[in-house]
Amino acid sequence: MATSERLRDRPGFRGFWAAATVSAFGSYVTTMAVQVVVVVTLHEGATAVGLVSSARWLPYLLFGLLVGVLVDRSRRRGLLVGADLGRAVLLTAIPVLAVTGHLSIGLLMVVMAGFGLLSLVHDAASQSLVPRLVPPRLLTRANARLDQSDAVAQTSGPALAGALVSVLTAPWAVLVDAVSYLVSGLLLLRLPVEEPPPGPRSARGIGREAAEGLRWIYGHQVLRPLALSTHGWFLSSAAAGAVLPPYALRTLGLSPFGLGIALAVGGVGGLLGALTAARLGSSLGAGRVVVGARVTTAVAWALVALSTEGWPGWLLLGAGQLVLGLSMGAENANEMGYWQAVTPDRLQGRTNATRRSVNRAMIVVGAPLGGVLGDAFGFRTVLAVAAAGFLLSALGLGATGFRRVRLPAEPV
Repeated sequence: MATSERLRDRPGFRGFWAAATVSAFGSYVTTMAVQVVVVVTLHEGATAVGLVSSARWLPYLLFGLLVGVLVDRSRRRGLLVGADLGRAVLLTAIPVLAVTGHLSIGLLMVVMAGFGLLSLVHDAASQSLVPRLVPPRLLTRANARLDQSDAVAQTSGPALAGALVSVLTAPWAVLVDAVSYLVSGLLLLRLPVEEPPPGPRSARGIGREAAEGLRWIYGHQVLRPLALSTHGWFLSSAAAGAVLPPYALRTLGLSPFGLGIALAVGGVGGLLGALTAARLGSSLGAGRVVVGARVTTAVAWALVALSTEGWPGWLLLGAGQLVLGLSMGAENANEMGYWQAVTPDRLQGRTNATRRSVNRAMIVVGAPLGGVLGDAFGFRTVLAVAAAGFLLSALGLGATGFRRVRLPAEPV
């Protein structure tokens, strides 16, 4: 029986996969729509884009360790349902504020901060639930399936977002994501999964448990260099992401729909990369795939930085997005599979929340910094510096023993 059939025969994973696909589709609509709200609706620049992005990820920095303990003490499905329903309510506030004339950068930052807190809970619980749905030998393929759905959503979501923004305006396009989170929460509510009883709830042990999660990541001989390289990756990504919307809309002269098409091309690359992720990991090893993909990410952003106004430049932008999608699609399943395979179940919540918190702390710093530098020195300059940062992050990881890593299910 094929491995993909074994995954489909697991009803818990099937339901989880369906919910993740629905919410991912809406997320790509909101990611672009909120950026357009800042640039077009509120007439702000890259600095404001960076501030709104920073607000979304600030809860990861402030509450990441605490949420990790919460996830390891709780049944993870319940946390997922509550986070999805809460995000649906929060996103509905954006069009309501717009209609009443109260939408501002400050209020948008408050909404996105609340959204980020619930996303922190959801992300930590989601990644920690997968090892309870499939055995270790299927983790890479399970994550690849999730990445494939995400890539399909990325392919169609931004293009749809551009169309919705053009027809409905950006604030109302966010409602699509609110509905997607509602549907995802209802699907997860029916998810068949066996979970152990919640862990102890003594407040006195929170600090000790959080410290245990930190020691596992930064004391581990292989996880430590992977975590540090990923932190650098996110810092560069945040700076580049903050300047990309104004760069595309103003410097390159793209419309919101055109930007959506360019981002959708990245989704095509992500799908192709995810389709080959498990095979690449089996033949080359997860470590080599991750390092190679991060070098390719640097190349992708260099192509974006070289883009110009007009069709040739727009095609170069699309090529950069395609290469970026390919590299991320091939990398993520192998990286996540390794994290989940080597981490004990009792530490899954803390490990996932801690590393994601530090990664998002890089966004809190990198997004506004990239925006300020972009407004001051030019968007293209920031994109070029970010590309160099991706390359340094990849080379640093490749110089460690991580490049020889293979997942437990991979042939030697």
